Amino acid sequence: MKRKKAGTRAADQVGTNGRGKKARGTAFDGHEGVSPIPPVPRFGHGSRVPGWDDAADLRKDPAVVPDAATTPVPADLRAEIEAHMAKYPDHRSASIPALAAAQRHHGWCSPEAVEQVACVMGLTPGYLFSVATFYDMLETHPVGRHSIFVCTNISCSLCGADDLLAAVLEAADGDPDLNIRSFECLGACDIAPMASVDGVYVGPVALDEVGTLVAQIKAGEPPLPAKQLGHRAVAEPLAAIPKGPTTYGGQMPEEAPGPPAPVEQQSPIPLQDEGQGEEGAT
Repeated sequence: MKRKKAGTRAADQVGTNGRGKKARGTAFDGHEGVSPIPPVPRFGHGSRVPGWDDAADLRKDPAVVPDAATTPVPADLRAEIEAHMAKYPDHRSASIPALAAAQRHHGWCSPEAVEQVACVMGLTPGYLFSVATFYDMLETHPVGRHSIFVCTNISCSLCGADDLLAAVLEAADGDPDLNIRSFECLGACDIAPMASVDGVYVGPVALDEVGTLVAQIKAGEPPLPAKQLGHRAVAEPLAAIPKGPTTYGGQMPEEAPGPPAPVEQQSPIPLQDEGQGEEGAT
């Protein structure tokens, strides 16, 4: 969960995003048969105007840490959350992966899901909701099973991302299983315009490939396999191997081959002896 929320509130947008809800997508205009989505507000220099999430209900009593005796938590979800907590000196640092685990289990960060995470972690639901509403890949409203994020930041935008987003929305034809929206930046400028399909980076995506892409997603097939980032040739063979949702790279070897780093090499300049003043330096 690396991306901070940007753009405007969903309630301030018009049009649908493939799941019958108001879209958070970037603008596109003049596409026949597709409801126009207003552009994301930007300052004069091009940066997006920040938005806000749903306001808190101040009429409610402050939430407390859920009681473990009355809050049922699925055993597999509890085990994954506790495994994340064990990785950090301060267990609150596990909030993001714990919420991501709950989202995979429930489909979104529902109040029930957040309460279960709060119960295991010994935190208040309010603390965890403040995390879930800050990060763009944690959903606090029901969404479709498949997430399709079309990057609309500068590199992709210059390469036709707005047209790509419009074409994906049109091909999806309102399928509620598809969570389609624009994304501030997916960090893959070299394959612009690109999209993330359930976490798989695909690009560059041509407009005439969108129909095939959406059909593959609906059928549960790998999206555009030849254009997946993980299938591109790289210098490190292990870099292209897909990792599980809770894996953060391979195990470091005991003795890594190769020369020592420059900081580990002996300096060619003799160091000054301790106690030797400037007058004794050569």
